[in-house]
Amino acid sequence: MNHAHTPPRSQPWHGIMVATALPLREDHSVDYDAYADHVAWLIANGCDGVVPNGSLGEYQTLTDEERARVVRTAVEAAGDGDRVMPGVAAYGSAEARRWADQAAEAGAGSVLLLPPNAYRADHDAVRAHYAEVAKAGVPVVAYNNPIDTKVDLTPPLLARLHSDASIVAVKEFTGDVRRAYEIAELAPGLDLLIGSDDVLLELALAGAVGWIAGYPNALPNSCAALYRAAVAGDLDTALPLYRSLHPLLRWDSKTEFVQAIKLSMDLAGRPGGATRPPRFPLTGDTEAAVRAATEKALAEGLN
Repeated sequence: MNHAHTPPRSQPWHGIMVATALPLREDHSVDYDAYADHVAWLIANGCDGVVPNGSLGEYQTLTDEERARVVRTAVEAAGDGDRVMPGVAAYGSAEARRWADQAAEAGAGSVLLLPPNAYRADHDAVRAHYAEVAKAGVPVVAYNNPIDTKVDLTPPLLARLHSDASIVAVKEFTGDVRRAYEIAELAPGLDLLIGSDDVLLELALAGAVGWIAGYPNALPNSCAALYRAAVAGDLDTALPLYRSLHPLLRWDSKTEFVQAIKLSMDLAGRPGGATRPPRFPLTGDTEAAVRAATEKALAEGLN
């Protein structure tokens, strides 16, 4: 199931935007050639674009030079900057703005931004943070992950950020699908993007127009088929696929998600490989569970 062309999108942040894992060599250096090949392969296999320098891309462990080169590599490999949404998270607003400027200079069509997360920022600080990064002139997608950041972009706050003209969309990671309806009521012009793989169907049915995705790194064709069916409301196609993939998709919401997805990539013949410390390879029951779920999916012809 190879896709030479994916469906047209009305905005750069729409569709399946894969939060790309970053191939590392045995010495933990970045393999940019393998990354470029992976980006091109994802787009050729049904995905709409990529999100470099997210948590799955281990951006926190990268040097400034590596992080900038990853963005440039993604844009070149994608062949269209509108297919690239770099993560620009940083502890300070000025640094996040610099990364947004760098993304814009590289030609990226949008950026993904966490709220301030070095402390529990209040609403005024969050609004100032997003307003500063929006000055870079590239569309900003907010990333709501209060599980890790301790700063919750609630539907009322998202509506305020949207009315400030600071954000165009939100990657919703809470897992609380009820929020989709409140966001639509309070900010009808704000695009909802699926943020965690294991609520894909629920948020697609609730009106999501995109998916910032983890597991397509390993199984792009099956994940693309699931997403397309889900947003079309084709439950006869979507539900069986969702049930088959869910044992893997739920790893996207677990602490070990980077190692889990990279292990699945290895088993699927993709450049998964090592993670940088302090992340270590999976072992014991955790490794066995990911391996078993991946091998089952592959045996069922999911790819």
